[in-house]
Amino acid sequence: MTDKLIDEIRDKMAKNEVTSDMLFDEAVSLGNKYQSDYNSFVTILEKKEEEEGNSKLSGIPYVLKDNISTKGILTTASSNILKDYIPLYDATVYEKLKKAGAVLVGKTVLDELAMGGTGTTGHTGIVRNPWDKNRMAGGSSSGSVSSVALGIVPFAIGSDTGDSIRKPASYCGVVGYKPTYGRVSRYGLFAFTSSLDHVGVIARSVRDVSYVMDVIKGHDEKDMTSLPDEDIKYEDYLENSVKGKKLFYINEALNIKTDNDNLKEIIKNFENTIDKCRELGMEVEKVDFGMDLLEAIYPVYNVISCAEATSNNSNLTGIPFGSRVEGKNVNDIMMKTRTEGFSELIKRRFVIGSYVLQKENQEKLFLNASRARRLIVDRMNELFKKYDGLIMPATEDIAPLFDKASDKLSDEYLILGNHLVLANFGGFPSITIPSGFVKDMPVGVNITGRAKEDYLVLNIANKLEGTLGYKGQVKNNE
Repeated sequence: MTDKLIDEIRDKMAKNEVTSDMLFDEAVSLGNKYQSDYNSFVTILEKKEEEEGNSKLSGIPYVLKDNISTKGILTTASSNILKDYIPLYDATVYEKLKKAGAVLVGKTVLDELAMGGTGTTGHTGIVRNPWDKNRMAGGSSSGSVSSVALGIVPFAIGSDTGDSIRKPASYCGVVGYKPTYGRVSRYGLFAFTSSLDHVGVIARSVRDVSYVMDVIKGHDEKDMTSLPDEDIKYEDYLENSVKGKKLFYINEALNIKTDNDNLKEIIKNFENTIDKCRELGMEVEKVDFGMDLLEAIYPVYNVISCAEATSNNSNLTGIPFGSRVEGKNVNDIMMKTRTEGFSELIKRRFVIGSYVLQKENQEKLFLNASRARRLIVDRMNELFKKYDGLIMPATEDIAPLFDKASDKLSDEYLILGNHLVLANFGGFPSITIPSGFVKDMPVGVNITGRAKEDYLVLNIANKLEGTLGYKGQVKNNE
């Protein structure tokens, strides 16, 4: 039953054909069953929490990414340095879900400290793609996405700093949503890059995403970046007509010369999706974004994210909390703890971030990256004066094989592999929905809209989802 959509589950509950206890037990059973093959979880709860509240999420099981604070429940951020850390407070998103009656099943694996896009760097091991165990689930919200794709839970909470919800959602054939920056409180989310971090939702339909968003959005006095409350429910906008809405796609990204047959099929799939948009009465046009700006996305993201990550994680020393390696003095303890507690990938990012933040490098690197980010966001806002949204293929390839290394200097990777970061740079709402299959692996399409127009992005995605035919899909691995 946990592989159904929320409305279907609620209907069964209303008829007393299934109970919240039964749903929790089923989700726990499936989580344990699939754990050895897919490694979605850091923690699976043994006991169901007491239910509160009354909403459309009442009694519905879900999972949280393991970088979201849960009082009394192990929260590791998939890092050895936090392998035994049990928080003393709840994240706001977790509090809101509890008050709505949603039932937590467990905490899911991520790339260590959310710094990665592969699902392979968590301290408990790699996360495998439900559609092909030889392929990546993507990251960093790998466990959250795979648990939804496997039908363990109807929805999950993740975080998205560059594409960490939306890209793995495409790889695993589910819906991934990153809201407007500040629309969902980040209090209790372990910070990676504070100016880019978002809490978001993974589900198997746009409607289910809207149900969750209507619960977790809203102002939070504990998060000074959170936006004022809206007096609307996204659910109420889903079925609005989209006739006359205008979308654009980036011409340079679709004109890439490639020998990648998968990308050629993805572009064909995208062209078919554009036809579906036009059948719904939307206008879709190609625009020249500016190759200089597109090529700047990846390096700008790297500079800003590494710098902010270095600062945000400077408290992981083994002194105030977390794992500790004993030493001769305080400095020795911190050096040994951080050396043994972080993977090589994380240490490289911290070295880059420290270099960027050195006084003599700030102007040349960090401030110039910030200026380039502003130019990129200005270009997006200029286009949003004419268009209601950006529509693009969500990824440049199907989920990669574990032994396949990407060419990070290719146009495929630099542009099509990183355009989702545009939404993080500007804090724009952005959603990935399934749009088909290439070589029996799911692919998706992404829609990004104006800041604070989450209702419209969800509306367009919902209408398009209804024509594409992949709503509610789950990978059955019986």
